Amino acid sequence: MADVPHDKRDQLDKVREGLLEGEQVLAVYDCTGTGTGFVGLTDLRIVFQDNSFVGKRTAITSVPYKQVRSVSIVTDKSWTGGFFSGATIAVDAGGTVHEAEFRGVEKARHVHDVVLHHIVRGR
Repeated sequence: MADVPHDKRDQLDKVREGLLEGEQVLAVYDCTGTGTGFVGLTDLRIVFQDNSFVGKRTAITSVPYKQVRSVSIVTDKSWTGGFFSGATIAVDAGGTVHEAEFRGVEKARHVHDVVLHHIVRGR
């Protein structure tokens, strides 16, 4: 099994535990901010972990790429110039927008590009 880009081994393990037969993990990145959790990318879906539920509950939400209408990257500067420490990805899945904030634009850009590839070419 090839190395999968990831920030924390336990997050990668959580995504791997929930894989469907034949499904492959592409990346798992830790998030910052409200509801801090992670975003996992597989060849079939996006996996969001959200820790902001009342009573210390956690939600793990899977969004198949075919349900994604758009993906956005939000930064404090242009992604083609200047330095910035983080970026947010917004994924519109049938009217529900899932947001995830990353440490470093490289991770946000990777998530954006993988999702965009799947929604543009995967249909």
